[in-house]
Amino acid sequence: MSRPTDISRRDFLRAAAAAGVTASVMPLGQALGAMIPERSTRPPHWLDEADWLDETGRIRFRHDGIRKVTGDKVFAVDIRARDMPGWPKTQAHAFLLRATRADRVFEGVDLSMLPPELAPDRLVTATELAADGVAMPEPDFYGDLLLRSGERPPLLGQPVALLIYHDYPRFRRAKQLLQFNEDAIRYGRETGVQTRPPYGRARFVRIGGATPFAPDIYSPMTGAVLRPPADSNDWPAADAEGDAAARAMHAAEEIARSLESADHDLAVFRREYHSPYVDPAALEPDNGNAWYDPAAGRLHLVTGTQSPYTNATHVIAMVRASRFRLDELRFNAGYTVGYGQKEHHSLPYYAAMAALYADGRPVRLALNRWEHFQTAIKRHPFRIDAAIAVDRRTGQFHTLRMDLLGDGGGRMNFSPSVGEVAASAAQSIYYFPQSDLSVRVEASRAPTAGSMRGYGTLQSMSATEMLVDEIADELGLDAIELRRRNLLTAGMKNTQGAVPAGLLRAGELLEAAARHPLWTERHERKRLHDQDHPGHHYGVGFAAVQKDYGTGAEAAIARVALGADGHIHLRHVCNEIGNGSTSSQMLVVADWLGRPAHDAEFAVTDWPELPLTSNDEPYTMSQAAQDQAARDPHWVPRITSPRSASNSAYYLSHATREAARILFERGLWPAALSIWREGIGGGQAAPLAIRREEAVWRDGLLVAASLEPLPLARLAARAHQMGLVTGVVVHTFNRWSWTEAEFELEDGTHRWPIDALALRRGDGGYDFQPRRRVFYPPVQRNNAAVVYYAPVATLVELSVNGGSGEVRLLSHHSWMECGNMIVPELVSGQLQGGIAMGIGHALFEELPLYEDGPGNGTWNFNRYRLPRASDVAVWSQTGQVLPPLSPTDPPKGIAEVTMIPIVAAIANGIAHAIGHRFRDLPIRPEKIREVLL
Repeated sequence: MSRPTDISRRDFLRAAAAAGVTASVMPLGQALGAMIPERSTRPPHWLDEADWLDETGRIRFRHDGIRKVTGDKVFAVDIRARDMPGWPKTQAHAFLLRATRADRVFEGVDLSMLPPELAPDRLVTATELAADGVAMPEPDFYGDLLLRSGERPPLLGQPVALLIYHDYPRFRRAKQLLQFNEDAIRYGRETGVQTRPPYGRARFVRIGGATPFAPDIYSPMTGAVLRPPADSNDWPAADAEGDAAARAMHAAEEIARSLESADHDLAVFRREYHSPYVDPAALEPDNGNAWYDPAAGRLHLVTGTQSPYTNATHVIAMVRASRFRLDELRFNAGYTVGYGQKEHHSLPYYAAMAALYADGRPVRLALNRWEHFQTAIKRHPFRIDAAIAVDRRTGQFHTLRMDLLGDGGGRMNFSPSVGEVAASAAQSIYYFPQSDLSVRVEASRAPTAGSMRGYGTLQSMSATEMLVDEIADELGLDAIELRRRNLLTAGMKNTQGAVPAGLLRAGELLEAAARHPLWTERHERKRLHDQDHPGHHYGVGFAAVQKDYGTGAEAAIARVALGADGHIHLRHVCNEIGNGSTSSQMLVVADWLGRPAHDAEFAVTDWPELPLTSNDEPYTMSQAAQDQAARDPHWVPRITSPRSASNSAYYLSHATREAARILFERGLWPAALSIWREGIGGGQAAPLAIRREEAVWRDGLLVAASLEPLPLARLAARAHQMGLVTGVVVHTFNRWSWTEAEFELEDGTHRWPIDALALRRGDGGYDFQPRRRVFYPPVQRNNAAVVYYAPVATLVELSVNGGSGEVRLLSHHSWMECGNMIVPELVSGQLQGGIAMGIGHALFEELPLYEDGPGNGTWNFNRYRLPRASDVAVWSQTGQVLPPLSPTDPPKGIAEVTMIPIVAAIANGIAHAIGHRFRDLPIRPEKIREVLL
């Protein structure tokens, strides 16, 4: 299915070259390096390595931690013109006027309330943009830059004019006068709101075989995902002998008939749920600082983004199609924490546009919190009609049917993809013999919803967990026991007909939760609590989910190089978005090289060692096209992926680990053998049977059998001396399974889970190794939608104030399974932060969609309630991670799933407390008061 995409570096360079533009994308820190030469990813010079690593060789703090806590400029919002090397030191400022009505024609702006001295130095409207040929790239995805006079605003918050000031005091005073002044925009005749077709529709239909392990009668994996035209209200005609779409609809009709004809033993539980419209509340509001040098035809741009290549490519297209000369683009991406909100957002294009009209001055376009609420990408609200058919006698689930209706707001963005992911995730930890999951995401006048943490799965799985809990109550079954009876286990198929990866361990989480005192003693605790706290109602709630990680088209590049002195240097495409992924990548090499990397470069865009090409169509290309393209050893389906979908721990680490593994096998291991075999008769190794799989690193030394322990530096020196492999660059690709390729080396053919390779031997350069054969996953595997799962279960203990309706969390405990953790402290942070977000979603956070909502520009944290420390049981929350099955368990992407189960656990806990089930989130005090009073 389609998931967030990012233009690859090579496609970016190709597009830039075709446009005649010299272009570069680099991290902000690299751009600032001209002023601060000591910037690097190794610990500060005043810290010894012993301070960075503990006695076990693990890091004590993130590699970027010192820079952050000492106030270094790592976020784009911190940057002013004087901070950027080579920029003019004077800083201009800009802001946007936005329409707050969508039912009248826009007729222009009125700045008459500004005194003459506050008139903008430049006023940019759609008229100027049209005359100059400046237009938003991909307007169907992002919308128009500015609204033309005589048109109706498509959404609340639509930009209509840009005002630029050459100095800050006048900018600040003018913005204060205009920001909340409705008279600054002239409206004409009333037209009513605009009606547009939905952004997307999809349907996943499956009927399983006689057992969970038998071939399916129909599934998307062997058939199709239904994706009719968005503006069509009809699904394809059903035909048992027709094409894949027709057979899918035949299966859907069979499922509908089975629900309609259900007998007494097959109970059908159907409920409606609502998930709210939520702001990401990102730490860093959208911002950009840009400078256009017309004499040189050079555009500089600093911004926070999760998709820098896409932004840069679109900026080039936007400017090259205009009257403005563009010979060079320098795009600098700062650190950001956006929870997906800065994935394909539109602010970078407005910052670039502002620079074109700033008369050669650097111009800063930085949103304040009101503006950020008005325009930042939101979490989709969903109306969900969910039904589960269950055998009353056994508690076995029979059918899952779910219809999801989302609101994508005023611009399409990733709405079609979010809807599909929501539907395909709805089954959560359960096996359903048959399922029919459909989704439609509507267009509306609300501010745009798009990529945000959870990506649809929060909405659908919360509904599933609330419904499962209610079914248990209705059937008189223990809620955890009902879950255990219906677990999706190893070898079973998901609702797309795909077999998930590895052993599914959600059952172990259920077993642990079932033994926890909060669960086993919940009824007695409630009796005692309610007796001792009159007017307060005690409840315990539970939920367990598992979520996919990755996009189904994950690609990465990593290089691991070893100096003759044992110094390890890592280069990687990974960039930091606040989750600590760059720190973790430095640790991954220790699995094979005995210690973390000494230093590293991240967000690397230049990979001359791998001369790769790509059409970057991993979701849409045909099998024949893939087979043809794969004959070229330089071709890959995608160069690299965006930083999203919890893809760093597993997918990016795979590239790092494979590079380190090949370096060990082709460099360090033969170097070790040469040392151990020195001497007469084969040296100390001759009397022993030596196997590579018995070699381990212990206290920084390579040991095997009873042979002499060898330090890394000695091995590195020998590898360089012998001309063995001392540097490895790999490219990897995963379409719900890893690509493998064969490479012909001097000692024969080797098959590795990579699809491109370059090697350095000794002190030489890197040689590209053309693959002999490659084994890409078939394109039909896109229909798997997900096979990698990370589970989390949460028990919550709460109290409901019968008078005020307020919910207070007393404690909560979570269990998760994420393989071998790379940095346990980062996993703990993900759990704590995710739980806080989930609590906000369950109890506090909600925005009105339309005229009373953020699109009117008056929303801020004074009106939008985020959870505080007192709301999250900060001192009584605990968590537990299942131990890995083996030392070789790969890490799992855990970031998004941590926030999901507590949402349903809170709703289920409130039901236990007061005997009423809420299905409309968030569960605010006024809703509870209506029930209790």
